[in-house]
Amino acid sequence: MNIVLIPGFWLDGASWSGVAPTLARAGHTVHTPTLPGKRPGDRALSGIGLHDHVDAVLEIVDALASPVVLVGHSGGGTIAWAAADARPAAIERVVFVDALPFPDGSVINDELPVQGDRIPLPEWSFFEAEDLVDLDDTLRERFRAIALPEPAAVATDPQTLHHEARFAVPVTVIACEFPEAMLRQAITSGAPWASELSRLEQLEIVELPTGHWPQFTKPAELGESILAAVDRH
Repeated sequence: MNIVLIPGFWLDGASWSGVAPTLARAGHTVHTPTLPGKRPGDRALSGIGLHDHVDAVLEIVDALASPVVLVGHSGGGTIAWAAADARPAAIERVVFVDALPFPDGSVINDELPVQGDRIPLPEWSFFEAEDLVDLDDTLRERFRAIALPEPAAVATDPQTLHHEARFAVPVTVIACEFPEAMLRQAITSGAPWASELSRLEQLEIVELPTGHWPQFTKPAELGESILAAVDRH
């Protein structure tokens, strides 16, 4: 199976280095793209928006002969869902890592501190305590050392979804900061942010208790969780 690991904000493809080997050892072909604006030589970020990140993933999907699994961490989940919407027949499963499939018209995060055309990694005090669980000082130093500014428009461009066929794509949510019961309750109560979840034909929720960056805090466990979701097919 081809597995595309889509990084979240401030991260490049190499941020999956603790996760990808688990998938590769199981015989899967792993793709770890670095998205536009965070590639070597990228400087001006003002012209890069959410659609550029989606198009970069679709370029990979379109180049592969067989169906793929998309794995999106955090903001990468929005990119994965837009790609699944655009190519539902080519996607075997979408795995959301501490992320959710947000509805059409929503934005990833319009509350992040913007500096010109970019969003640098904020100070740790900006984040909620739940985000930082298990992210000790050593991991925080490593994260900040590799962090890349995110193109500002990626955070604020509205999600664009068109095709009802996306709801037939199987979805796995790997829940790190929130329990399965909370998501199930949101679906039952009709919470607007859970509207995409409520329409999925196949949804599984897997708990992996840790903070927002399990690829750093629990890479082996995350790799096994993704592998289990892929093998479920």
